Amino acid sequence: MTRSALLEIRGLRAGYAGGTVLHGVDLAVERGRIVGLLGRNGAGKSTLVMAVMGLLRPSGGMVRLDDADLTGRRTDEIARAGVGLVPQGRRIWPTLTVHEHLALAGRHARQAGRLRTAELYELLPRLAERRRQLAGQLSGGEQQMLAIARALVTDPRVVLLDEPSEGLAPLLVDQIGAVIRAIADRGVAVLLVEQDLHLAFAVADEIAVMAKGVIVHRSATPAFRRDPATAHRLLGVEA
Repeated sequence: MTRSALLEIRGLRAGYAGGTVLHGVDLAVERGRIVGLLGRNGAGKSTLVMAVMGLLRPSGGMVRLDDADLTGRRTDEIARAGVGLVPQGRRIWPTLTVHEHLALAGRHARQAGRLRTAELYELLPRLAERRRQLAGQLSGGEQQMLAIARALVTDPRVVLLDEPSEGLAPLLVDQIGAVIRAIADRGVAVLLVEQDLHLAFAVADEIAVMAKGVIVHRSATPAFRRDPATAHRLLGVEA
């Protein structure tokens, strides 16, 4: 693990009753950096997020946060250690207000929290305007902002984002990207799982590509963008 890496994944294996999905994943994310994790559908990206977060028990390998071994620990223990999750599909609670979401999530903060609710509202002013509104009445973009805020209020050292651009208009994707960049600028390590190359290229410092349950490529984002042949071979798209 590099000296500044916060999250280290080494040889991680995991799967479901039907078989193994992750076949020995090696990946590290440094503090203040954004790694964009790309790959075709079924490559294992979301399974990796679930295994890191304790939602799926690994069958082998290791997950470390700084000097703490998180492998096989419960999800709540992993969250308290400093890992925040913005899940695919947002999974907000529709009958709670924005403020109730943050108050409830903040009860499980790792410590008093560097990023308090007032700071979150400053970072996400649209949520401040909607703080008394039920989450189920928010737009898709506002719900995604709420899902991000809910993860941040726990004062994470690492944030895992699983497809945050899903179902959003391009303008809203750009706004989400600005928030993700602001998170990293606070020294948080960010693992961004994405299908949207525009978002990944706009915010990620590095690109990692997963195929068949392993990392098959990693490079700085500018280098990846200058190599469209590799992008096409690995992802089947034009970069």
